[in-house]
Amino acid sequence: MNILIVRVSSLGDVVHNMPMVSDIRRHYPDANIDWVVEEGYVGLVRMNPDVRRIIPIALRRWRKSLFSAATRAEISHFRQQLKLDAYDVVFDTQGLLKTSAVMRMARLAPNGQRVGLANATEGSGYEPLSRIFHTRSVEVGLHTHAVLRAREVAAKALGYSVEGIADFNMHPPAMAPADNPAWLPDAPYAVFFHGTARAAKQWPNSSWISIAAVLAERGLLVLLPWGSDAEKANAEQLASQMSNARVLPKLPLMEAVLLAQRAALVIGVDTGLTHIAAAFKRPTIELYCDSPRWKTEGNWSPQIVNLGELGAPPSVEQVAQAIGQLTA
Repeated sequence: MNILIVRVSSLGDVVHNMPMVSDIRRHYPDANIDWVVEEGYVGLVRMNPDVRRIIPIALRRWRKSLFSAATRAEISHFRQQLKLDAYDVVFDTQGLLKTSAVMRMARLAPNGQRVGLANATEGSGYEPLSRIFHTRSVEVGLHTHAVLRAREVAAKALGYSVEGIADFNMHPPAMAPADNPAWLPDAPYAVFFHGTARAAKQWPNSSWISIAAVLAERGLLVLLPWGSDAEKANAEQLASQMSNARVLPKLPLMEAVLLAQRAALVIGVDTGLTHIAAAFKRPTIELYCDSPRWKTEGNWSPQIVNLGELGAPPSVEQVAQAIGQLTA
C-alpha cells in the first residue's frame, strides 16, 4: 500500500501528525508512507523513520514570485515528484483549499482514495471548500485534540480503531559530542520558549523573571531562544533581569529541536517548539494564556504539565509548583 500525507505546516501541526504515521505503520507494517511538507520542515519529518519519502513544497516562497520562470520550474518539478508513485490513500489533515488542491495533484492507484476532514474543529482554519477534492470526508468531534484528529482520520479511512498513547517516533540524527553546537551547555539547563507570533498568547515578562529566580535557587541555567528581532529584544530584556539566563544566537530549526530535546526542563507558551519538547517527552510545562488547552495539550506523558486556559493564564505559583513536581 502506498500512502501520502499532505500536511505542509505549521511547526506544531507537523509534529502533531507524527502519531498518525505510527498508527498506520502498526496496522499496515508494509505500507510505504510519503509526506508533502513545507521545505523548512523537511528535517523535522526526516526524524521519523517510518516516512519513506519526503516531498518538499515551497508554497510560502512560491507565492512571492509565482510568475517567475524559476518558480514555475520548481512547481513543475514538485508535480513530477508527486506523481512518481500511485497512491492508494492520500490524506489531507490540514483542511485548507490549498492543501486539498495539492492532494488532487497526486496520482491515485486504481480504487485509490483522497481523504480529508468533513468539518472544522472549534476555532480551526478549516475551509469547507476543501471537500470538493475528497473522495471521502471524515467527520471529527468539535473539540478533538490536534493529535487525535489526525489519528482518527487515518483510522476511519483504513479500517482500524485508535488505541494507545500517541507515539511520535521522532529520532534526531546521532551527533558526536565534538559536533555539538557551541551554544549547547555541558551542564543541565532549562529553556524558556517565551516568544510567539500572537501577543495575547505570551506570558508576562514579570512572571518569566520570577520563575527564573526559582530555577536559580536550584542552580539551573536558563536559555532564551528567539526567532525574530522583537523576540530577541525581549529575550535580552528578560536576561538583564535574570541572574542565571543566557540569550542564544538565532538557531536554525534543527538546532532549535536539539535545544528542546536535550533540555532538563522546558517551559513554554503554546507554540511549536514547546510542542516538540512535549513530543520528546521532556519535562515540559505548557502555558496556555489565550488559546484553548484541549486543542494541543500534551496528554501522552506524566512528564508534561499543562497550565492555564483561554483567557486564564497560569500564575507564577502554579508554574513553581509544576517545577517542583517535574524535578522532584
